[in-house]
This record gives sequence, structure tokens and C-alpha cells, in this order.
Amino acid sequence: MSVFGWLNDQLLRMTWLNDLVGAGVAAVGLDPASRIGGSVQFFVYDVIKIFILLSVLIFAISYVQSHFPPERTRAMLGGRSGLGANTLAALLGTLTPFCSCSSIPLFIGFTAAGLPLAVTFSFLISSPLVDLASVILLASIFSWPIALAYVAVGLVVAIVGGTIIGRLGMEDQVAEFVRTVPVSGEAATMTRNERLTYARDQVVEIVHRVWPYVLIGVGIGAAIHNWVPANVISAMLGQDKWWSVPVAVLVGIPMYADIFGTLPIAEALVGKGVGLGTVLAFMMAVTALSLPSLIMLKRVVKMPLLVTFTGVVTLGILSIGLIFNAMTHWFI
Repeated sequence: MSVFGWLNDQLLRMTWLNDLVGAGVAAVGLDPASRIGGSVQFFVYDVIKIFILLSVLIFAISYVQSHFPPERTRAMLGGRSGLGANTLAALLGTLTPFCSCSSIPLFIGFTAAGLPLAVTFSFLISSPLVDLASVILLASIFSWPIALAYVAVGLVVAIVGGTIIGRLGMEDQVAEFVRTVPVSGEAATMTRNERLTYARDQVVEIVHRVWPYVLIGVGIGAAIHNWVPANVISAMLGQDKWWSVPVAVLVGIPMYADIFGTLPIAEALVGKGVGLGTVLAFMMAVTALSLPSLIMLKRVVKMPLLVTFTGVVTLGILSIGLIFNAMTHWFI
């Protein structure tokens, strides 16, 4: 365990980088213990760490993802139904795009291919909410138990949410054009070099897409960490406040960011005494219920189904937030 802890600190948390940045901040005449110096250290360290991890993880995961194109994923899910199919769809969602908006085209393809609504919604919820990169990034900021707990509850939300939507029999609430979208056949086999090129291109594309959100998230995190008094945060979002989880969800929904942009904010909030459940609820609301993704989803489903989807996922997130607030002492 000591070797694992050392590797986790050096490779994921990059404590050596934090020390190096702290020394650099001191070298330019700023005190890392001061508000300004601490903010600069937090910002520079988190930005560098997140982009290093992001690039490495996206490359590795995209290489794996190249083995699971939409055609193969549809084939794996085709003909399946029930809880097992929803579970498989949620698990496959962890290998697919990193934001809810880019999951919509896959949702259209699955629906056009005739997959059950329960399966497609389990996939749609899981895809932005949980991915392999989130496990590593959460572990780099918090701990492995918290990272694994986040992934577990995210999969539960996806599986249960898809199951409930499927049981409601709302197949007629999908836009008519979706079922007439042409479905491509077998996916072309990629060579090793093509997979490497695909993984590299995904790194460039995703980093280009998320870098503003990462900078904004780290900036907000630095401000919370060094400028907002802990008693102010505690008064608004303290673990003992019943309203903290609903407020976190309401704040998260209008935002649009990947999990990469929300992690620095979550890190700062936990450091100020905000309950783990409140922070997880905020992250889940941002990634699964962002307003832009709901607007895009409205193009492919009718209002009753959109309201049902939003309500089911919101109730799931609220429940998880409240449960984890009651269990925070298990993880921190």
C-alpha cells in the first residue's frame, strides 16, 4: 500500500509538480501561503496537472474506444433487453464521448437501429456522466474510494434511469425523423497506425474543446480556495444544510462543462467543508443535465419524454447527494 500511495502521489496527484510550482511562486517574490501566492500556485499547478493527465488519458481511452465504434456498440446491444441490457449500455457509455452534446448523435443512431428506449437512455445518461478518465482524474484530486464511488453511483443513475424510462412506454415520444435516420452497416477495421492517429486527433479535438472550461474551473477553484472564507461557504452549502444538494443541482444545470472543468471547483468546495454528496450532485448536474445538452435533446424527443428524463435524472442525483452527505465520513 505504501508503494501504491507513493505512485498515486507522484503520478496522479503530482505532488512533485505542486512543490515545483510553489518554489517557482516563491522565486518570483510571492508567498505561497498568502492569498495571491496561493491562488497563483493553485491555478498553475492544477492547470498543468489536469492538461497532462487529460492528454494522456484521452489518448489511451480513445485508442480503446477505436475498438468500439457506434456500429459495433449497436451490434453488442442489439437484441438485448432488460436490466442486463441497460447495465451493458451504461458500461459501454463509459467508453464513449466526454460530453452530453456529443452523445446525442449516438443516441439517434441507437434509436434508429431499433434499440429499446431503456437501453438508449441508459447509454445517454452514462456517456457524459461516467467515463474512464473521470476515475483517474477524481483519484488525482480526491482519493480512489471517492473516484470509484462516483463511478458506481453514476452507473446506478444510468441503469435505474433508463429502466424507469423504458417501463413508462414512451417510445412514441421520440421525434419521427429519428427513426428514419439511415443506419450504417459494419464498421471498417482500423489498422494500428490508424488507431494511433485517431487517438492523437481525439486529444487535439477534446483539449481544444474543453480548455476554456478547465481554465474557468481552475480559476473559480483558486478563488474559492484562497479568497472565500470557509465559514461563508459552510453557511451556504455546509453538510448540515438540507438545501445544499438542491442548490448545487440548480447551480449546475445552467452550466456547460466536462467533468474536467468541474473538478477544480469540487476540490476547492470539499476543502472548504462542503459535503461530498453536495459536490458530487453539482458535478453530475453539470455533466448530465447541462442546459445546452437538454436543448439539443429537445430536438430529438418530445417534451413529455424530455421532462421525464430530466425529472428521473434529477431525482437520482438528489438522492445520491443526500445519501453521500450522510456517508461523507466514510470517504474523508
